[in-house]
Order: sequence, then structure tokens, then C-alpha cells
Amino acid sequence: MMNSRRDYRSNRASLFDGIEDGGIRAPSYSSHEIDEHENDRDIEGLQDRVSILKRLTGDINEEVESHNLMLDRMGNDMDSSRGILSGTVDRFKTVFETKSSRRMATLVASFVALFLLIYYLTK
Repeated sequence: MMNSRRDYRSNRASLFDGIEDGGIRAPSYSSHEIDEHENDRDIEGLQDRVSILKRLTGDINEEVESHNLMLDRMGNDMDSSRGILSGTVDRFKTVFETKSSRRMATLVASFVALFLLIYYLTK
């Protein structure tokens, strides 16, 4: 009976080893070891964040470059359209300058009359 009681106490002591006064006794590390461990964990977290930011800035850079190319192409297209439009306006100017105002009025009136005639015939 004495032997079983001793076994019970030793088992109980091994089971609850490290618990003192209602709390768990922390393993004994020096503050330097704890600081190094926390620093290593923080460095790993920072490395992850830096790699995410690096990928994000790379994506932003690619997007900006693609938009710049698109804007350059659109600017070139607008320049060519402006050239075509200015050529057309110049042609109209020469037509209006060479014709007399009476002929021009007759031409506009005939176009309006033709338009109205076609409109009423299709209706």
C-alpha cells in the first residue's frame, strides 16, 4: 500500500510538473533568447510583406506601362484624324470660296428639296 501511494504521488508530480500556484511555470529562457526568437519571427513577417509589396509594385508598373502605350497609340490616332479632318475642311473652304453665293444657295436648296422628296416618298 505504501508503494502504490508513492507511485500515485510520483505520477501526480510528473503530471502536474510545471504548475505552481494555479499558473503554469514558463520554461526558463533568457530575455536575450526570447528577444532573438521574436526578432526572427518579426523578420520573417517583414520579408513576407516586402515580397508582397514587391509583387504589387511590379503589377502596378506593368499596368502603368500598358496604359502609357495605349495612350500613345490613341494620341497618334487622334493626330492622324486631325490631319484628315483638316484636309476635309480645307477642301470645303476651297469649294465655298470658288462658288458664288447664289450657286451655293441653289445647291443647298436643291439638296433640302431632294431630301424632303425622298422623305415623303418613303413614308
